[in-house]
Amino acid sequence: MRPSFVFRLVAASLILATGGCASAARTPPTVAAVVDGDTIVVDFGSHDETVRLLGLDTPESVDPNRPEQCFGAEATTRLRELLPVGSRVRLEVDLEARDRYGRLLAYVFADERMVNETLLAEGYGALSIYEPNSTYRPRLTAAERRARTRLAGLWSACGGPDEPVDPPWPAAA
Repeated sequence: MRPSFVFRLVAASLILATGGCASAARTPPTVAAVVDGDTIVVDFGSHDETVRLLGLDTPESVDPNRPEQCFGAEATTRLRELLPVGSRVRLEVDLEARDRYGRLLAYVFADERMVNETLLAEGYGALSIYEPNSTYRPRLTAAERRARTRLAGLWSACGGPDEPVDPPWPAAA
């Protein structure tokens, strides 16, 4: 047998044994924690990464320097429902992979469902596009438009994003 033929035979056997993927032995990324309505921690097996969901901004609920905002706790609860600890995720980065805080910026998919889009469509956040990360702008814009039209989530409970839990003005009679 020629050495090149033996090498190809061994290489083909390894590819078949791993299901055709050299990274089959890697642990798929899983959710380690939900920080708030638009931030999670993902376990990559060898390390954890804080991941900021692209394309949306949910009301603040854990920032020690800002008051809790209307619908912040609800957004965090909904993200925990969509991404329970241990659930597998697929991350898709855009042109800029990290923000100024070092967080990984990504579109997050669970069971082929884009979680970023789901949160917008259900009214748990507002559209927030920071160029150059705008690959899914049309899709995310449509999701927010549906939520606003239906007055879903924060659009009815708070009148929009960035409102404090307890507004400083008196309630209407």
